[in-house]
Amino acid sequence: MFNPDMHEDATDRDTPEGTSAVDMHDDTTERTNPVRQGEPSGRPTNPQQQYDVYNSPAPTYSQTRWQNAPAQPPAQQMPYTYNTNTDPRVPIQPQQVQQPVRRQSRGLRAGAILLLTLLLAVVFGTGLFAGWEFGRGSTAPALTTTTQSSNSSSTTTVASTTEAQREAVIAKVRPAIVLVNVTTASGSALGSGEIVNKQGYIVTNNHVVSGANTIQVVLSDGTRAAAQLVGNDAADDLAVIKINPTANLAVITLGDSSQLKVGQEVLAIGNPLGNTQTVTNGIISALNRSVSEGQGGATIPDAIQTDAPINPGNSGGALVDMNGNLIGVPTLTAIDPEFNTPANGVGFAIPSNRVKLVVPQIIQTGKVTHTGRAVLGVSVASVDSALASQYNLGIDHGALITSLTSGGAAAGAGMKSGDVIVKIDNTAVNDASMLGNALITKNPGDRVAVTIYRSGQQQTINVTLGELQAS
Repeated sequence: MFNPDMHEDATDRDTPEGTSAVDMHDDTTERTNPVRQGEPSGRPTNPQQQYDVYNSPAPTYSQTRWQNAPAQPPAQQMPYTYNTNTDPRVPIQPQQVQQPVRRQSRGLRAGAILLLTLLLAVVFGTGLFAGWEFGRGSTAPALTTTTQSSNSSSTTTVASTTEAQREAVIAKVRPAIVLVNVTTASGSALGSGEIVNKQGYIVTNNHVVSGANTIQVVLSDGTRAAAQLVGNDAADDLAVIKINPTANLAVITLGDSSQLKVGQEVLAIGNPLGNTQTVTNGIISALNRSVSEGQGGATIPDAIQTDAPINPGNSGGALVDMNGNLIGVPTLTAIDPEFNTPANGVGFAIPSNRVKLVVPQIIQTGKVTHTGRAVLGVSVASVDSALASQYNLGIDHGALITSLTSGGAAAGAGMKSGDVIVKIDNTAVNDASMLGNALITKNPGDRVAVTIYRSGQQQTINVTLGELQAS
């Protein structure tokens, strides 16, 4: 069974004092290249200046059109003839040769070429200027939408709108997030929490405050306040603590986790490694996961999987949507079984609808009286080849019923000890953990078809599920 437990003592019980600060500014990374900074290096740092098309003025039409143009040709010398009957010789003005058609044709042609050149230069110059402005004014193209009106042009940058929305969500949620410091008989622990009403009630994980001798809360403005444990629900890994309310106490809004979609953006806000008010972002990677916290730990139904980084200290914090609503409580991170280290980008949160069910009960009565979890009313053992041979079960997989709860759902439907459960509705049951996974998606009162093997014969029994009693 998948066992991603990331919140035991080695996780959230890391003390801020015991966390070593890593200096990311290593000398070798801070040194700059003297050649690139223009410092002496044995060779010129600024060879011949290159023409920078992005920072030079856009050429005018006349500069472009007539640059390096040849000089005007000399005026044509007019030929002269002489009168042989006179002395001294007097030049006779030659008769001008008129070529009106050719001159007009040349004039029209030159004018047309000039006009076409002017038109092309204007078009090219406009495009060059526009490109120059874009290259100088932006480092990367932004996705924009533009609307034209009769007298103005309005441009909206989509990326900026998303960034502004994210900033607004953070500003809205951060004041409701607290740091939870706990002292226990074995040391200290830290985690996160969120204020859920004006009376000072705060939701966190049960594993954050379990076994606490003292609990102290640090508000977003740095104010420290003593807190008392109101009640807990170990089965859901949730707990409620309380501080004395103050004026203008910020409160988080609970969202509807049933409306979540895979791929939508989320933010995780908490205190990883004691770094207060830290925000990470990601998406919802999967929904309706059944996640176990390990031997003796809680099994979280309908868990939300996210790739938003969740680190020790994030437990009990807030997973929020882009409207600033709490949609989950970050609780644990999967463990890479090969290296026994946290799996990057595989974190899980308790859905907000579970918080809505559990927390009001704890606030009102100090405990959970209505679990909302379906139960079959049996105790089981996983079937393997050895167990099958020992009891002659005739099948080498499934969940063997070892005992039944008197008056429970299974007993009422006629199930018996020695039956081997192999399927709940259309979900296969190969061992005891798979039976739990099949039932955790059901609700009390649901009618299910339970496929069993009894004395080597397969049969199906319809059972109306009961409700798990609170511990």
